Amino acid sequence: MKIPKSHPRYASLVRRERLVQGWRDGIVVPEGLIAHGRGEAFDYLLGEETPAPALVSEKTAAALLLTADHPVISVNGNVAALAPKETVRLARAVSARLEVNLFHRTEARVARIAKALRAAGARDVLGPRPDARIPGLESKRALCHREGIYSADVVLVPLEDGDRTEALVRMGKRVISIDLNPLSRTSQRASVPVVDELTRALSNMVTFAKELQHHPEEARRIARAYDRAGNLRATLSFLAWRLRSLHGGRNRRRGSRRSDSAST
Repeated sequence: MKIPKSHPRYASLVRRERLVQGWRDGIVVPEGLIAHGRGEAFDYLLGEETPAPALVSEKTAAALLLTADHPVISVNGNVAALAPKETVRLARAVSARLEVNLFHRTEARVARIAKALRAAGARDVLGPRPDARIPGLESKRALCHREGIYSADVVLVPLEDGDRTEALVRMGKRVISIDLNPLSRTSQRASVPVVDELTRALSNMVTFAKELQHHPEEARRIARAYDRAGNLRATLSFLAWRLRSLHGGRNRRRGSRRSDSAST
């Protein structure tokens, strides 16, 4: 489907088409389409733009990945369909490994996602033939690589399940999430919750990583100064302000219509 760039929601519609194509290609599962729609509703509340608290978290995420001893970026089907190039660019910028990790796991699907990442420029993708398990998980998301997620000190988990976020935090890892819902268990449990749309968040992280690449002391300072609880409060305050603004604007329009009616 060709979407006109003049459409007011062009970027959102392009993302939907990418997901549908990912489903056709066997990368995305139907459950992933449902999850995307749920997150998209929160993006409407954000104004489909990156809010200031998310920029703070994204810069912190870049700093954490840069200063980590063994950073890993976890990739699921939606991530591979929506942002393979951005994911690979971030992995290169922060020298992180990529690992495919799925709840609805089949080896054929893992192979297809790894192939999509390699087509986007990745040279080394973990995922097939896992040799370790994340403690405390019964689902197939427990399957991982010893040289990847299992041994990582910092893990980026975009579009994540909350139970694995909790399990990784229990293992002592710093977990960075990307989730549009600030109330989700993922956002509530992650060390650095990024409340933003995936492609915007990854692109911002790449930009911040390039800025900080040659300034390790500044990166460490940013990581130390991050206030997780304060950032989440700021995100919720922003959403509350947006709702008040939208409600106020609607009331003003209604009042204007009543005035016009009274004057006729």
